[in-house]
Amino acid sequence: MLTPLILLALSFAPQKTDPTLPPSSAHLAYTVEGRGVQIYRCTGQGSAFTWVFQAPEATLFDPSTHQRTGTHFAGPTWAWKDRSAITGKALEKSPSPDPSSIPWLLLAATPSGATNGALSRITLVRRSGTHGGNAPSTGCDAQHDGKTFRAPYTATYTFYTQP
Repeated sequence: MLTPLILLALSFAPQKTDPTLPPSSAHLAYTVEGRGVQIYRCTGQGSAFTWVFQAPEATLFDPSTHQRTGTHFAGPTWAWKDRSAITGKALEKSPSPDPSSIPWLLLAATPSGATNGALSRITLVRRSGTHGGNAPSTGCDAQHDGKTFRAPYTATYTFYTQP
């Protein structure tokens, strides 16, 4: 049985912070819902076979209006309806609270292409709230070498600017 003093001490234990949270200096610009698939290819590595991530393929929606705002695809790249686009590079990764879902990420963003628009000033992208998207745990063997698997997923993508 835990004494009240031990319970009190445990309540003040430092909480582990989510490494995918942006720095406090970042300013929220947009939040969208991504709905699509994570694409994996069955690949032989020596005598073993494994599902290897290839690319995302998702449509982005405004969570309040449910209108399409853009797409998310290989790169990883996010493109807006106004033709502005950014490409991301992973900075931080954290397991999803749902073990059957892809991890949460914080990515550095750089402009992709010449179009100025909504994404032009975005410097960080956070993927959170993931559901699904993991590679299967079976089915990748010599008979399926080179085959692809499209794992349905949803995620929240939050875009940030710096001051």
